[in-house]
Amino acid sequence: MKKSIYLLVFLAVFACKNKSNSSVDTASQIENSTKYPSDVIPFMDKWKILLGDGTRSDSLVNFQKDDFFYVENEKGTDWVVYKTPNSGVTSRTSSNTRTELGEKKHWIPEEGGKLTGTLKVQHVSTTGDATAASSYSVVIGQIHSAEGHENEPLKIYYKKFPSHTKGSVFWNYEINTKGDNIGRFDYSTAVWGHDFSVVGSSPTEYPKEPENGIELGEEFSYEVNVCKGVMYLTFTSENHKTVTFTKSLIQSEFATKADIPEQVLKVYENREKGGGVEREIAYAGELNYFKQGAYNQANAKSTKSEVYGGDIAKQYANGSYAEVWFKEATLGAGSMPSKN
Repeated sequence: MKKSIYLLVFLAVFACKNKSNSSVDTASQIENSTKYPSDVIPFMDKWKILLGDGTRSDSLVNFQKDDFFYVENEKGTDWVVYKTPNSGVTSRTSSNTRTELGEKKHWIPEEGGKLTGTLKVQHVSTTGDATAASSYSVVIGQIHSAEGHENEPLKIYYKKFPSHTKGSVFWNYEINTKGDNIGRFDYSTAVWGHDFSVVGSSPTEYPKEPENGIELGEEFSYEVNVCKGVMYLTFTSENHKTVTFTKSLIQSEFATKADIPEQVLKVYENREKGGGVEREIAYAGELNYFKQGAYNQANAKSTKSEVYGGDIAKQYANGSYAEVWFKEATLGAGSMPSKN
């Protein structure tokens, strides 16, 4: 009888031990099978991040957060997902939410740097005011100043109106304003489709759909190469002509009132800001850094976008969010473009 009891006790202990080991093994397998953004794009050690719910992290190796910053596999290809609602927790200097990387290293334009990305925009807000230039758009790459007015010499946008199949890719240059920064303005340049200034004729009426635009889910790439104070931009897409631009960051094109483009006068005619001029040396000698991800421009204040009381789950369920997928990206030193 005693032998039977001892045997039962031994078997029970052995079973519990095996169950415990099995649980540990399962947890270990789940941890080992998790794919992090840093596994897909290995430059994450050079960045910090701000998520749309206010989460911040300076350590992005083996970091992810569901619903904001994670990995999706589509037909065997891994993509890093950046997702952010129209309303959430914003940065100190902006009304717009973001799930966006910020480069840890800062550099002056004369030193420069290079950022590349291959991506597709999966979603932009479907709510907003068509007459507001920022409606239905997301910024997918930036150069941001870390000094002075902390303006942005580069913002790369994707924008698509709700009833359109194709959206636009364009880039904005914000002047490094001379004097009071209330006079700051953006000058916009189209890549594929429209530029920033093309808006609807009323809050619910949209402009003509761009014939050479980019669809949601359509892959394209950009390269931002800053070398010796000059910014070289290259945009490529399988179904579109490659487009390049050159812009000095150390010598202004907007240093007098006469230099203000007609586009700017039109966009800012009914706004408090705008109408200023830029320092003659633009961003020369000023610290800058790259940003990449999803910087949602569809806030409730300027675009009248629906935000469902700030409830993130409701915004995601009802189209009030931006979502951008990157499969490749690099960060490194600037270089002189090769001559063809």
